[in-house]
Amino acid sequence: MVALKVSKSGGLVVVMLDDPPVNALGHAVRTSLRDIFQEAEADKETIAIVLGAEGKVFCAGADITEFNKPPLAPVLSELLASMDEFTKPVVAAIGGAALGGGLELVLACDARIATPKASFGLPEVKLGLLPGAGGTQRLPRLAGAVAALEMITDGDLRPAQTALEMGFIDQIVPDEDLLAAATAMAISLVKTGRRRVSTGRMDAAQWPAFEEAAKAILGKQPDATEMTAIVESIRNSFNLDFAAGCRAEQALFQELRQGERSEALRYAFFAERQSARVEGVPSRPESPVERVTVIGGGTMGAGIAMAFANAAIPATIIETDEAAAARAIERIGGIYDMSVRRGSLSVEGKATRLSCIVAQVGLDRASEADLIVEAAFEDMEVKRAIFSKLGETTRDGVTLATNTSYLDVDQIAAFSGRSKDVLGMHFFSPANVMKLVEIVRARDTDPQALARIVDVVKRLGKIPVVVGVCHGFVGNRMMARRSEQVDRMLLEGATPVQIDAVLTAFGFRMGPCAMSDLAGLDISWRMRKATGRKAPIADALCEAGRFGQKTAGGYYAYPEGSRTGVTDAGVIELMEQVSAREGVTRRALDDREVLERLIYPMIDEGARILHEGIAARSSDIDVIWLHGYNWPRGRGGPMFYAKQVGPKIVAQQLEAYSAAIGNASLRPFEGLVELLR
Repeated sequence: MVALKVSKSGGLVVVMLDDPPVNALGHAVRTSLRDIFQEAEADKETIAIVLGAEGKVFCAGADITEFNKPPLAPVLSELLASMDEFTKPVVAAIGGAALGGGLELVLACDARIATPKASFGLPEVKLGLLPGAGGTQRLPRLAGAVAALEMITDGDLRPAQTALEMGFIDQIVPDEDLLAAATAMAISLVKTGRRRVSTGRMDAAQWPAFEEAAKAILGKQPDATEMTAIVESIRNSFNLDFAAGCRAEQALFQELRQGERSEALRYAFFAERQSARVEGVPSRPESPVERVTVIGGGTMGAGIAMAFANAAIPATIIETDEAAAARAIERIGGIYDMSVRRGSLSVEGKATRLSCIVAQVGLDRASEADLIVEAAFEDMEVKRAIFSKLGETTRDGVTLATNTSYLDVDQIAAFSGRSKDVLGMHFFSPANVMKLVEIVRARDTDPQALARIVDVVKRLGKIPVVVGVCHGFVGNRMMARRSEQVDRMLLEGATPVQIDAVLTAFGFRMGPCAMSDLAGLDISWRMRKATGRKAPIADALCEAGRFGQKTAGGYYAYPEGSRTGVTDAGVIELMEQVSAREGVTRRALDDREVLERLIYPMIDEGARILHEGIAARSSDIDVIWLHGYNWPRGRGGPMFYAKQVGPKIVAQQLEAYSAAIGNASLRPFEGLVELLR
């Protein structure tokens, strides 16, 4: 029988899911389980069923290969409904993770025995969905409405002990006793009568606490349709009987599944899993990274070293003198101390991670590593000095990576004299927190070196995206197009408040003006001066000494050290002066124009990036924006958003804006529509 092992003894049928690594509930498994229950119902000798699983995962739920396909009967809700009608006890023996539909399968059993390694979660919310096979009806009746609401809306795992305390598992036993305990429970249920989830309505006494919790959750995410649907479905457990509640849940599930938000979230889920697959590159390296050296112990270098230490990979920081080396270790210790104070890291965990990091002086100390990550100042002459030295002092085959965010990696590779070993490894700040790493494949990078870096990035718990060489790579190159329009619209008559409000309403956590104030306007100013570019408004602010929060003024004013910016009349006056100097007549821009001129040029640049082969897939561009620039996940990414809007509409609007304001830089790439079709 497909993906199942079935054995019979003494009237008990033991069914083991056996489709590693995740024991997914694909169509073949659902069909086989339905047939087993039908046969057991008809067999007079069968008294009960024990349902277990082989491997570390009990069941991870739906088969992801079926996500975007028409469902095939029996769907999971139909299978679990048939279990409700089954007249003999069913006991789940859970020795690993039970997720999504896997947990709903567990909840449909009459009793649940788990080991200490078991864990439980309903992560459907992260795909813009709710549990669609009775999860919003069974869990409240077992664990209580408030606890169920919290578990379903956060989508996170609960360990076995928490599940026992919540009341939706019955017993925790040692691993070696799991099947014996489940068998004993099944026999006990045969003797004492079947234990079932209540099919009546929820106790009205829980109603006030549930409504209070629901109000708090909806207040945090008022636009998340899945949260509203989850609250409504659990509320139905008070107002409807079990069967009616399950039917209403299914209707809500289908409504969410057909919505744009869930479509975007599911797209993001698959895009992230695809990003590590690189054509022509081995899925596993011949020699994985075991030890890393980070050149530079500043904010970025320290964060990179921490990222490796957090994954238990020893890291050596190289600095120019003993004082700088000591500061690097002190900086790292301070960051870990903050984590300890917040409760996200134990004192022992801090000690373990710090033991993985040492700081030394001089590039000669870098030779012992498998991977060397340069995180020095963004200056090509600095890179030349470092990579020339590394090329001479490190052994052939050691991977040399630069953390540059925009410089030419091919040129840096040439400095080393061993271009095949060199690539870019663009971490995002803070490197110990941000999940994205843009891996820049240089012209001569060896596939094994690339495989090694993709592998180690995954081991860091981060998301690798391989890109090609160009100024700014993918993320920063597209960001430059948006920044150009921010400055241009401020010149034409928009205000920082309007631009930021439009982008936060779209779903970004922060608008571009507030973000620039936080990062420091002088950083981009220095880069513009080095490359001969201009941004009249931003340049004028910097010339006036307004660098953002650190100078108590940028696009906004920050009175008395506040981190919340307020409108500054002096900035508006300065913008008016710059507009007059540049010969630009100021006007009122509506919010639609602001949004389209922020987003559509980025989409256009993404199309150019695809055309040039800098990114292999439009989904890779979206992953970069989701994890490097906080693009709202419910909108999938800029390239996905373009397809939702319609590539032809994007091109037409860019053409119209280009003509209206006489700005040729807004004219769309001629291949945009075809590339994004």
